Amino acid sequence: MVTGLTLLHTSPVHVPVFDALRDQTHPGAVLRHLVVPELLDRARELGPEAVAGQAREVLEGVRGPVLVTCSTVGAVAESLGPLLGVPVSRVDRPMAAEAVRLGPRIVVLAAVESTLGPTGELIAQEAAGRPVRVRGRLVDGAWERFEAGDGDGYLEVVARAAEAVEDADVIVLAQASMAGAARLARTRVPVLSSPAAGLAAALLGGHTG
Repeated sequence: MVTGLTLLHTSPVHVPVFDALRDQTHPGAVLRHLVVPELLDRARELGPEAVAGQAREVLEGVRGPVLVTCSTVGAVAESLGPLLGVPVSRVDRPMAAEAVRLGPRIVVLAAVESTLGPTGELIAQEAAGRPVRVRGRLVDGAWERFEAGDGDGYLEVVARAAEAVEDADVIVLAQASMAGAARLARTRVPVLSSPAAGLAAALLGGHTG
């Protein structure tokens, strides 16, 4: 098991979430947090590939494995692992693998549009040629609540969006910040979030990309 892990975030709200998960399920693990909101801002404006250089600068000098908690920049950061000489994993990969296992009809909910493409591509990777039908949906008004600091309102909007999903085998909450909505949503369709599974995989040394 990994005893030390660096987490790359694009919002400070993730720090207490992952620290709490660590305390609950992996006591003794050491988490080091890097918070760089500019990565998401730039990726939303210019596309995820535009942040490759900046992400590499941020991660240069890191010793040991890295977990990227932003779905928008996850693939770009993950690809830097060989250049950096350390394993770089994305928090949503185990979630994507579980979604494919649960069924081919997958609905992805996101608060920002820039997340939909990378998440869909990740699910296709995990499907490994198996037929899947991925539908991406942007949750109206969610990001505005998140940016305003209305965490409860943000999760409530996401939960209601999940409840409105029909004709699906599984619902994927594309962003780590949405995790709390999985508990709020009243639906028979499984609702998956990324933080717990992603942290466990990174600390146990699996799904490093």
